[in-house]
Amino acid sequence: MAEDTQKIEELSLETVMGERFSRYSKYIIQERALPDIRDGLKPVQRRILFAMNQDGNTYDHAFRKSAKSVGNIMGNFHPHGDSSIYESMVRMSQDWKLRQPLIQMHGNNGSMDGDSPAAMRYTEARLSKISAELLRDIDKETVKMVLNFDDTTEEPTVLPAHFPNLLVNGSSGISAGYATEIPPHNLGEVIDAVIYLMDHPDANLEALIKFVPGPDFPTGGILQGVDGIKEAYETGRGRVVLRSKTAIEEMRSQREQIVVTELPYEVNKALLVKRIDELRLIKKVDGISEVRDETDRTGLRIVIELKRNADAKGILNYLFKNTDLQISYNFNMVAISELRPQQIGLKQALTAYIAHQRDVATKRTQFDLAKAQKRQHIVEGLIRALSILDEVIRIIRGSKNKGDAKQNLITEYQFSEVQAEAIVSLQLYRLTNTDVTALEAEHQELSDKIASYQKILGDPKTLDRVITKELKQIKHDFPGDRLTTIEQNVQSLNIDTSVMVTAEDVQVLVSHDGYLKRSSLRSFQATGADDNGLKAEDYPIFMETVNTLDHLFIFTTKGNLIYRPIHEIEDGKWKEMGQHLSQDVGLDNDESVLAVYTFKDLKQTGQFVLTTADGYIKQVTFESLLPGRTYRTRPQQAIKLKDASTHVIDVRYLLPDEAAFAEVYAFTYGALALHFSLSDVPVVGAKAAGVKAINLKDDDHVVSVLTLTSEQLAQHDTVGILTQRGAFKKMALSELPLSNRARRGLLVLRELKRQPHRIVTAHLVTAEDETLQITTDQNQTVAVKIVDVPLNDRYSNGSFVLDTEKIGTPIRIN
Repeated sequence: MAEDTQKIEELSLETVMGERFSRYSKYIIQERALPDIRDGLKPVQRRILFAMNQDGNTYDHAFRKSAKSVGNIMGNFHPHGDSSIYESMVRMSQDWKLRQPLIQMHGNNGSMDGDSPAAMRYTEARLSKISAELLRDIDKETVKMVLNFDDTTEEPTVLPAHFPNLLVNGSSGISAGYATEIPPHNLGEVIDAVIYLMDHPDANLEALIKFVPGPDFPTGGILQGVDGIKEAYETGRGRVVLRSKTAIEEMRSQREQIVVTELPYEVNKALLVKRIDELRLIKKVDGISEVRDETDRTGLRIVIELKRNADAKGILNYLFKNTDLQISYNFNMVAISELRPQQIGLKQALTAYIAHQRDVATKRTQFDLAKAQKRQHIVEGLIRALSILDEVIRIIRGSKNKGDAKQNLITEYQFSEVQAEAIVSLQLYRLTNTDVTALEAEHQELSDKIASYQKILGDPKTLDRVITKELKQIKHDFPGDRLTTIEQNVQSLNIDTSVMVTAEDVQVLVSHDGYLKRSSLRSFQATGADDNGLKAEDYPIFMETVNTLDHLFIFTTKGNLIYRPIHEIEDGKWKEMGQHLSQDVGLDNDESVLAVYTFKDLKQTGQFVLTTADGYIKQVTFESLLPGRTYRTRPQQAIKLKDASTHVIDVRYLLPDEAAFAEVYAFTYGALALHFSLSDVPVVGAKAAGVKAINLKDDDHVVSVLTLTSEQLAQHDTVGILTQRGAFKKMALSELPLSNRARRGLLVLRELKRQPHRIVTAHLVTAEDETLQITTDQNQTVAVKIVDVPLNDRYSNGSFVLDTEKIGTPIRIN
C-alpha cells in the first residue's frame, strides 16, 4: 500500500491537460489529418491501399465486398471506426474528387449532388490500375515497415509512390492547429515538372510553372488569377477564383438559356440548382423562368431558362457572384515532411518527391542486386557441381543424410553452405547438358543484371534515368488531357441592379422613431396615407412614391447614415407598422431619424451639409458616404460628434452649383441667429467633425439651420420663428446681414427679464404655405394661418398662437 502511495503524483490540471492535448495533437497531425509529402496519403488511405494489395484485391482480380476489405483494414491496421475507413475508401473512388481515382467501386459511391454512398455491405471495391504504381516494389524493402497497433504484423510508414500522388490527387483535412487544402493537378504535367527538376535542380518557380501552370480539377471549370497560383506555388498559400463553364444559347421567341457544363471543384450540384431556383422564387433575380438539372450519363448539364428579353449576361454575372457557380479557392498546402507539418510550395513538393523516388529506387536496386548476387552464387555452385558430377554423386551416396552430404561437399570441394544446399536439393532430371547450358545462360544474364545494378548504385545520373524512364511510362499508360482552363486575371463582376429587381413604383415610409416600410401603390391607395400603422407619437420623416431601383439614405440624430436599396426593404401592407431599423443595424435608445434622401443611382456628384446642436457644421461629398460591404448590419458614420450629449439637427443635400452660392442661417435656443456663406465651410471626410458654425454661449445650443440656395433666396425671404411659450413670428431674412461663420450672431427676439422667449424651431416660410402645423409635447396639433401672422422686425417676440398650459409646449413645425 505504501508503494502505491509513492506512485501518486500531484500535478495541476493545466499541466495534465496541456501534456495530454499535446500528445493528442501530435497524433492527429501525424497520424490522421495531414498527408505525407512523399506519397500524398493520409495514414488511413495508406492502410486501405496496403491492406487491399496484401489481400490480392487488385485491378487484375475480381471485385470484393467493401465490407470485407473494411473489416480486414480495421482488424489489422486501422483501429478506428469502420465508417471512417469506408468514407475514405469511397472518396478515393470518386472521380469528381480525385484526378486519378485509387479505388474502383461497383455500386453507389455517392454523387456530385451530395448523395450518400450505399452501405458497404452493398458495394464492391478493388484497387485501380494506377494504385499498383503507388504500391509497386513495396515487397523489395523500399520503405520502412513498422509494427501495427497490436504488434501482430507490419505496415509501411510510406508507400513507394511511383507517381507524385500528393499533387496529382491533392488533399484536404483539418487537424489541431493545422489545415491543408492541396488541389489536384494533371498527372502528365506534374511528371514533366519532376523530370525537368531532376535534370535542373536549380530551376526556379517560373521554369516549373511552364510545366505545371496550375491545378487541374476533375470537374474542370475555369481558374482565374495566375498571380494567386504563383503565390500559392511559392509560399503554399494563395487565392484564386474558380468558376463554372457556361454558355448562353438562343431559344425560340427571342429567349435565351444559360447552360452550365462544368462546376467548380467540390460544389454540390443539387444545392446549387436549389439555390438558383430559390433566387427565382423570391425574385432576387428578375428574368429566370425555370432551372433544370439535365445531367445524365453523357455529362453534367444545368439549364437556366430566361424570360423574353432578359439580360442573360447580367443574370449570369449575378449568379456568379451570389451562388456557387463561382467560388474562391484558397490554397493551403500543408503536408508532413520529416515528421512535422510544413507549409510547402510547388518546388518543395517536387523536390521531396524526387528525393523519395531516389531513395526508393536505390533500395530497390540494392534489393535486386543482393538477390541477383545470391542467385549467381548458387548458379556458380550448380555449374561447378555439374562439371564434377560423378564426384558429387559419390560424396552424396556415401553420406549418412542430407546434412552430412552438405558438410562433405563443403569440406572436400569448398562449396558454400547455400551452394551445398542447392546441390543436394537438385532434382535428377536437371542433370542434363541442356540444363547446364541454361545455367550458363542464366549466369550470364545475372552478370549483366549485377553490372547494371552496380552502375545504377554507383552513378546518380543513371539512377535518375531509371526514374525518368518509369515516370514517362506511367505518363504514357495513364494519359489525360487538362480539364481546367486557366485564365490570367480574375474577371470583375459588374451587376446592374435592373437584372436583380423588377422596376416598379412603390410607396416608402421612414418614421421619426426608425420604422421603415415599403408597400405597393395599390395597398397605399386602398388604405389611405393617414392610416400608416405608426404609433400615435410617431410621425413620418419621409413618405414618397419611389422606384424599386432607387437608393435610400437615412440620416440619424447620432450622426449615422443607414443605406438601403429600395428593393431590399421588406414589402408589406401600408397599414402595417413596418420593420424597425434596429432589427438590422441597431439604434441607440435616444437616436431617431432626422432626414431621408432618395437617389436614382450611386453616382451623384453633390454634397451633404450637416449641422450639430453644439454649433459645428461640415460639408461631405456624396462619394465619401457610399455604402460599404457591411451596410446591411451596421450604420456608417456621416459626422463625428464632439460630445456624446450633442446631436445632429439638420442634413441638407446640395448639388455642386447650388452649394457654391448657398447661404446658411443658424438659429440658437437663446434667440441668436447668424448668417454666413456655405463657401466658408470646407468639404471634409465622413469621419470629420467639421468646423464651428456659430460661437455659442455655454448654456446655448443650435435648434435650427436653414441652408438656402440662391434660387430659394430669390423666391422666399421670410423665416418663421416658434418659441417655447407658444409665440410665432415672421421675420424677413434681410434682418440678418451676411457675416462670417463662428461668430456670436444677432438677437432675433426681444430679451425679457421674466420668462424670456426661447426658440424651439425656425422654418422657411414660402408662398405656398397657407398654414403651418405645430405639434406640442402632449401630441397636440395646432394649425397657424400664415396670413394672420404679421411680419415683424428682429426685436419683436411675435404673436401667441397657442396656449401652452392647455395643449403643451411646442416642439416642432410639421
